[in-house]
Amino acid sequence: MPKTTVATLLQQKGKRKWVQLHVDSAAEAAAAEAAGIVILSCEADHTLPAIRAAAPSALISAGMPHGSSASPDEAVRAGFDALRRGADAIYCSHSPRFIEAMAREGIPVTGHVGLVPNLAAWTGFRAIGRTADEALTVVQKARDIQNAGAAFLEVEVVPVQLADHITRTTRMITMGMGCGTVCDTQ
Repeated sequence: MPKTTVATLLQQKGKRKWVQLHVDSAAEAAAAEAAGIVILSCEADHTLPAIRAAAPSALISAGMPHGSSASPDEAVRAGFDALRRGADAIYCSHSPRFIEAMAREGIPVTGHVGLVPNLAAWTGFRAIGRTADEALTVVQKARDIQNAGAAFLEVEVVPVQLADHITRTTRMITMGMGCGTVCDTQ
């Protein structure tokens, strides 16, 4: 199976959709790849090298824990470390400043809008974007993340119409969680 890359996904945006899976172990990664799942997410922890070895052709977005970097420079260092250990992209729910610093250095970044669990102290654990004002805020955050240089955008628990609008109007690959089947990955 050929290696799935950021470039190949971006070239196919709007032409197809993908299944994506979060994995916690090499066994899960191997099973996912055997099933034809080519986009995986995992933590950027000690399991990352084994997950990479078990799924050599998958694109792996490794999660940088929110608050693990106190500055954009620290985020860049953490991003390069995760890339060295096997990640293809870095999930970052930090502000666009952090995303921009990593993207400027050539690190593919996955941003996040909607229900962002790390920020739920401000929103609660609920669908985000159900009112016009909230929907506009989500759209603006998606634009800010795109303008910061992210390649991917996790869209979590937003109304289907909002997820569809974001997917159709962004060049980023949208990764849907709890917002219907309109995003580029599910």
